[in-house]
Amino acid sequence: MTNATLQASREWWSQRWLDLLDSYRFKKRLERARNYSRQGNVLSIEFKGAKVLARVQGSEVEPYKVSLFLDSFSDEEWGYVIETMSHKSIFAAKLLAGEMPQNIEEVFTSNGLSLFPFTLVDVHGKCSCPDKAVPCKHIGAVYYQLGDRFSEDPFVLFQLRGRTKEQIISDLRNLRSTKNVNSVLETFIQEENDTHQSSISQQEDSIEIDNFWQYNEPLESSLVVIVPSVNETVLDVLGTIPLAKDEENLGNSSVGDITMNYLQTVYKDISQKAVLVAMNVDG
Repeated sequence: MTNATLQASREWWSQRWLDLLDSYRFKKRLERARNYSRQGNVLSIEFKGAKVLARVQGSEVEPYKVSLFLDSFSDEEWGYVIETMSHKSIFAAKLLAGEMPQNIEEVFTSNGLSLFPFTLVDVHGKCSCPDKAVPCKHIGAVYYQLGDRFSEDPFVLFQLRGRTKEQIISDLRNLRSTKNVNSVLETFIQEENDTHQSSISQQEDSIEIDNFWQYNEPLESSLVVIVPSVNETVLDVLGTIPLAKDEENLGNSSVGDITMNYLQTVYKDISQKAVLVAMNVDG
């Protein structure tokens, strides 16, 4: 299979990763790294957090230990990225389907970040071999192997930046779920407000100020109980009427006392007549 055929069969994000390594000027070293990768010299690759740890068989009996990592994004930076992803359903749908959205880089660049490293300097590699060059053929072999891993699982690239597949999916689901709940709540509140305003408007339209205190419907007689007033009257509230005392003609009674007694008699008489009228009894 030619290089052109291999490139055509790779996913775009995997090829993008390998293109960075292929830009390395020491082509002979890259060729040896590619052969190491194809011949199975990379014995193991595992993640420890965002760092890749590998064992690569070289010319010595003991395999060399290789570590490789990118600069991880902070929790705050990932928060911005996930927030941007959540705005478009296509991102979540494709990632959940194991695909990398074509314009995924826009999510990162819009937040001042880059998913892919710009140069090999941004890829931090270390190998236990005596070769001081970075990348050596052992690091290069691991780099090529990661390209294949990316084709199988695009979330591996995210893990190099500090977020696992489970974390990203969970964050996306939680954020989208929260947005849906808030959207439903906002819609409900708006509908309730609209209904309330409509009700008030209808009530205002149906009220005629001139007839506000009138009640034209007949009362249910069995629910109406009419009794004379037994509590203190307005006369009791007013208290003694401050009129001068006529000692010669009235004795111990004052003009105020006599007036109050008269008014109480009138008040009781009027109250009785009012009850009779309310009960439709001729007085």
